[in-house]
Amino acid sequence: MFTLYGDKVSGNCLKVKWVADLLGHAYQWVDVDVVKGEAKTPEFLAKFPMGQVPAADFGDGRWLAQSNALMLHLAEGSSLVPADSFARAQMLQWLFWEQYSHEPAIAVRRFQKFYLGKAESEIDPALTRKGRAALDQMQGHLAGRLWFVGEGLSCADIALVAYTRVAHEGGFDLSEWPAVQSWVVRVERALRLES
Repeated sequence: MFTLYGDKVSGNCLKVKWVADLLGHAYQWVDVDVVKGEAKTPEFLAKFPMGQVPAADFGDGRWLAQSNALMLHLAEGSSLVPADSFARAQMLQWLFWEQYSHEPAIAVRRFQKFYLGKAESEIDPALTRKGRAALDQMQGHLAGRLWFVGEGLSCADIALVAYTRVAHEGGFDLSEWPAVQSWVVRVERALRLES
């Protein structure tokens, strides 16, 4: 059993939880409220110097942070990580893209609008433009396919669905991207999530 530290409002934390749940990994969840700065306390930083969640303590002196690294570690050897080397590289491509081009726009805009309650005039308009561009990219990729990589659910789908499924909280209406909207439903069903 390991200990998973996270904030349940964070898609980055939830995607690790979803992988652990789907694959039947035993873990203890510890809530860390990032808005209250609980990931920056001296006690937390002593164990996890990056000061971010999700983070995991494996109880044997090993710890790991960063959502996609944790997902890949937990999913090693499962169908969530393609066995074919090129398909695996494609999955990694989407994981890197998610953290660089998707999450910094969609998740940040959602956090500012939904959790901080900022008015539209206080939110950087570039977040909307970048978020729409990310959703356009996803729409184009998903046209004519069910999953991001290969013929089934992979870590790429789990990483990307985490914030896409709540994009409406940031002002993005997924009905504008029907292939994305249908894919969200498929992934939620595969993960047995409530919509």
